[in-house]
Amino acid sequence: MNFTDLEPATFTKLLGVVSDVTLIINDKGFIEDVSTGQDTMASLGCQSWVGKLWTETVTVESKKKIHELLQVQPQAQTLTWRHVNHPTPAGGEAAIQYITVALKGQKMLAVGRNLERLAELQRRLVETQQSVERDYLRLRHIEARYRVLFETSPEAVLMVDAHNYRLLEANIGAQALFKDAGKRLVGRDFRECFETDSQGEVQSLLRTALATGRIELCSAFVAGSESALTVSATVFRQEGGAQFLVRLTSREAFASAKSDTQSAAVLSAAMEHFPDGWLLTDTAGAVKSVNEEGMALLGLTAPSQVMGQSLERWLLRGAVDWGVLNTSLKQNLPVRNFATEVRTLSGMTLPVEVSAVHLLEPEPLYVFFVRDMDRRLQASSEATQALPNPFAELSQLVGRRPMKDIVGETVDTIERMCIEAALELTHNNRASASEMLGLSRQSLYVKLRRFGILSDNEVDSPIA
Repeated sequence: MNFTDLEPATFTKLLGVVSDVTLIINDKGFIEDVSTGQDTMASLGCQSWVGKLWTETVTVESKKKIHELLQVQPQAQTLTWRHVNHPTPAGGEAAIQYITVALKGQKMLAVGRNLERLAELQRRLVETQQSVERDYLRLRHIEARYRVLFETSPEAVLMVDAHNYRLLEANIGAQALFKDAGKRLVGRDFRECFETDSQGEVQSLLRTALATGRIELCSAFVAGSESALTVSATVFRQEGGAQFLVRLTSREAFASAKSDTQSAAVLSAAMEHFPDGWLLTDTAGAVKSVNEEGMALLGLTAPSQVMGQSLERWLLRGAVDWGVLNTSLKQNLPVRNFATEVRTLSGMTLPVEVSAVHLLEPEPLYVFFVRDMDRRLQASSEATQALPNPFAELSQLVGRRPMKDIVGETVDTIERMCIEAALELTHNNRASASEMLGLSRQSLYVKLRRFGILSDNEVDSPIA
């Protein structure tokens, strides 16, 4: 093909179409002229290459490739594309593919193609491949969990084709029910597994489930069995079409499960309307549930105002009370009638009694029952007035002993009662008891020795 008549302007346009960047290189390897065919190439600062060695415009690992491109001979019959990288002003790298052609006057023409779009496509291809592999791995994990659940279920579970009612899969429970340890169930007509009188009922069940998309139930007799089973079927769709998930349970087991569900619903409703406050927390004290009376005690209007918050925040003595409660519950010791005060949402304080237990199933949880003491004291005020005054007998000592002695003995008795009550509430944790009584630990130990609760030889350290 003869290009001798091709005008220089036309040749320049042709180069602009077939290349992204064109360089004129002299025999010393310096760039004399640069022409770019894309606006995107301007970000490389190609015009600043003029007057520089070509090797100075590329990264270190590409210098050897530039030397090879500069060695091209005029009589070379084949041209080899080489991939080189140029550093960008932004600190990155731009990939360009070059070939060189010898010109007259010992000069050389370098034609380059921008590989940015190709690199972007390759990057997307790699990301897509990685995403596919992650999805495939996730599906394998889901399938493994499904297979474990399917095989270990104590109920008889079967997969049935919705088109021809053929059995596709049967778990160990189904094989035991149909006395088929050899897995000959797969491929059989599902209806043939039942007595003749029950086959129509089972077929009607499957048709109804397919039409409604809901779980349908019926009672049927398995072939060779004298007791009826409860058959439940639900439909789902896969690539091969619709399939049935069929479960077979004895009527006694079905009734027991239904009874357990109803019992749980009744218990949940009872706790919701329990006359005392009821809170459920995790072992760290974060509130997970609260009933209506519990919200009323704390001055709340919605459960969301306390959900996720620490119960310690609502206790007036905060960490002291929570430490006593948590210590007992961690040791699986029930807490009974623990006297404390709670701080309501409005900032008021309310005297309460707290009882609590530690539940281990279905997960470790604490259950707190909170009773309003103001209401309890008001209800029993009349009965209290009818009781004899516990200090009435002190009036009998007036005139017999000096008032100073009477008051001193009374104070000692009250102090001893308070200390013994605090030690009982804290399970003999003297550090917590001293905080509860508002005493220093040293003062508490002095009083313990004074009242004979702590011997002189005992080590002065709290007992957890």
